[in-house]
Parts: sequence; C-alpha cells; structure tokens
Amino acid sequence: MHCSIQPLQFLLTLFAGWINRLQFEAIEYLKAENRLLKERLGRRRLRFTDAERRRLAYRAHALGRNALSELDTLVTPDKLARWYRALVAQKWTYTPPDRRNTSCWLVAGRYASGLELRSCLCRI
Repeated sequence: MHCSIQPLQFLLTLFAGWINRLQFEAIEYLKAENRLLKERLGRRRLRFTDAERRRLAYRAHALGRNALSELDTLVTPDKLARWYRALVAQKWTYTPPDRRNTSCWLVAGRYASGLELRSCLCRI
C-alpha cells in the first residue's frame, strides 16, 4: 500500500512543529533567565512564603525529580520533594485553616460543641 500525506495532515504537522519550537524557545529563555537570576543572587538565601512553597512543591511534583535535576532551580529537588510530602501530610492532619475560629472545625467526624451547649451540659 502506498501511504501519502494528505494536505491537511501536512499542515497540522507543520503547525504542531511550529508550536513545539515556540514552546522550546520559551523554555530555553526561562532557563537562561533563571540561571542569570541565580548568579545575581549569589550565596544569599531566599525566604519563601508558605503559599510560594506550596506552589513550587505542587509544580515540582508534576515535573518529577529527573526533570528537576536537569533544570537549574533555586531550590534543590530534594527540598522540593520534602515540601510536597509536608503538603500532603498537612492535607490529612485536619488542622483548621483558620486557627482563630476552631469552633466550626470537624474533629473526628463530629462538630465541636458551642460554648453555650458546653456550659449547659456542665450544669446538668
């Protein structure tokens, strides 16, 4: 059988290659920019907020350790993996998101009692 490429298939392949090349160039630019910023930063230590750590850990887990080792990251792949493990552990500890208002948080499947109900039960 003779297989010929249809004009539409050829155009789609050409378009996909063009998009792939643009994405590759953007990634290479971002890698170079990260290297430059890391060199300019020097030995100084960056302080990340908890939200930044969560964002980096989530993205790093999606990439994987092998891909991260090829990149010039601001944080080591081991530290990113540790942040992700802490993120997952925090998800399952059931700590209240707002520590000021803990009365509305579920504890072992039950709602916490209100102060009025507690005082009423103590009097009985």
